[in-house]
Amino acid sequence: MSSDAASIAPTVPPVEVPVAQPIEQTSVTPAAAGDSNGNAPFTNLSLYVGELDASVTEAMLYELFKTAGSVASIRVCRDAITRRSLGYAYVNFHTHADCENALQTLNYTEIKGRPCRIMWSQRDPSQRKSGSGNIFIKNLDPSIDNKALHDTFAAFGTVLSCKVVTNNHGNSLGYGFVHYETREAAEQAIANVNGMLLNDIKVFVGHHVGRAERVERTKGLRAQFTNVYIKNLDTEVDEAALSELFSSCGVITSAVIQREEDGKSRGFGFVNFEDHEAARKAVEELHETEFRGQKLFVSRAQKKLERSEELRNQHEQAKQEKLSKYQGVNLYIKNFDEDVDDDKLRQEFAPYGVITSAKVMHDEKGASRGFGFVCFTAPEEANKAITEMNGRILGSKPLYVALAQRRDQRRQQIEATKRQWQTVTAPMNAPVYNAHMYYPPGYAPPRGAYPTPRPVRWQGAQAPVPGQYPMPGQYPVPPGQYPVPANARPARPRNPRQPGGRGGYAARGGRGGYRTNPRIAQQTPTQPQEALQADAPTSEAEQAGLPDVAMVHAAVLAADKEDDKKQILGEALYPHIALIDESKAGKITGMLLEMDNSDLLSLLVDTDALKEKVEEAIKVLNEVGPEDAE
Repeated sequence: MSSDAASIAPTVPPVEVPVAQPIEQTSVTPAAAGDSNGNAPFTNLSLYVGELDASVTEAMLYELFKTAGSVASIRVCRDAITRRSLGYAYVNFHTHADCENALQTLNYTEIKGRPCRIMWSQRDPSQRKSGSGNIFIKNLDPSIDNKALHDTFAAFGTVLSCKVVTNNHGNSLGYGFVHYETREAAEQAIANVNGMLLNDIKVFVGHHVGRAERVERTKGLRAQFTNVYIKNLDTEVDEAALSELFSSCGVITSAVIQREEDGKSRGFGFVNFEDHEAARKAVEELHETEFRGQKLFVSRAQKKLERSEELRNQHEQAKQEKLSKYQGVNLYIKNFDEDVDDDKLRQEFAPYGVITSAKVMHDEKGASRGFGFVCFTAPEEANKAITEMNGRILGSKPLYVALAQRRDQRRQQIEATKRQWQTVTAPMNAPVYNAHMYYPPGYAPPRGAYPTPRPVRWQGAQAPVPGQYPMPGQYPVPPGQYPVPANARPARPRNPRQPGGRGGYAARGGRGGYRTNPRIAQQTPTQPQEALQADAPTSEAEQAGLPDVAMVHAAVLAADKEDDKKQILGEALYPHIALIDESKAGKITGMLLEMDNSDLLSLLVDTDALKEKVEEAIKVLNEVGPEDAE
């Protein structure tokens, strides 16, 4: 027996293997099929590539498939929200001959340690969903893979798709599917292989039944159950006593008590009746009845998979009900001092509505983790609390208040925001990527398929626009700095004699106040002479030497690390704060940097809000006193 194919037992009659023919003029995988109106035939130039590792990219597939012919485009299908690979892709060639060559030579080639599965792309979904020619095989030997299954069943007709189902670790689950071009080929495979031996294991082969039809059949079988599950049995109860108890309901075919290896009862068992009516009567009459001092639980016997699915559905339903109940009324609060407890949190938010619960989260040792939740009775109250309390100084820190979100929702939101700005930081000479296709070097999208971004001259105070190419040297911005107007004055560094305070930004010099970086602040990107002339300051902020908000925003989004983002925001805030109170500018900047980045960007736009925050910080510093502030 070949190592690549499963062996069929000698009892299977020999079948002549047909010579492989190009797949053409078929309804499922047309090579050149015209419609009923006599229109020009359509040539299929697209291949489906499945069983891909999540890390496989378009560039990897291009390197593999270019050996088979001229590749037109490649698309790895991804989740619309998370952008993670869905495990399959489409490869388009320029000629049908190249498609056939790739299908014959590259099918089941290993990519990142996993053999890929290649088939013709089927544009008509009705052909895939009809199930015609699709067969199901179970009781497969674990050593049989996709290629071995394909080689075994290719003797009965043209195989369009072949797959052995595996778990997350790539191990076979013992069943698979083979999709033939015609129903006749599927019938022949069933007649020849069903009940025969593959690798010394008897297999079942039959027509594939859709999920909806299987569910209906399963419901019918469950409604006519004869097997009953009993738990909460006394350990002294044996099979004879169990049979005696349930014999009043009908004829019993078997009764068993589940036991440990040492023979001790595990407290549950099964009773199988001759007909459904007797089993139904047993469930109705004996459920929650007393037997030898124990209240019995009697129900229809379920398989472990069915029971797990039922429990999972109940859990998901309860979770959705809980989410809908607290939607829009549960607030997430972070960045408060360690001495804030549940009562203090409730007291601070009580003026805005009726609070049903307020809780500060603690670690294993009982110490506050610096965040908590407050739940109101109405969304209007929660919105009012967000408006009034977000950014307000509580103790020595500004609060962050927002609607509570599930972790997966928050992760999806962050990833969506990150993808939105990826086009801004993309290199100019990178291969052409977009939301649909990857085009290899030397090829471009069809005319009119996607808008082509045009290079624009980026002036000093102009923010980068997604989809446009900035001038070289202007963007992307290296971490730790941001572009400033050519004639802007660098932010003044903090007085080196001024010691730091507790509110200072730790990553910028320990416990001291915020400290600017003169070297970074003084760096100015090189610009052409005409751009320098066009960058004359026009606004009050530019005339005062203050950084442009739009450019700061772009630089923050371009930075990868949180420390770099805080550095950029601090460089932008410091000169604004120094105009209000120069002596405390370093400490106040450090205190404000505890706020969320989006709130800090808002302060750069709204000078009144910034002035209010600075005044609150000055008030806190004055109450603490100079010695404690240090």
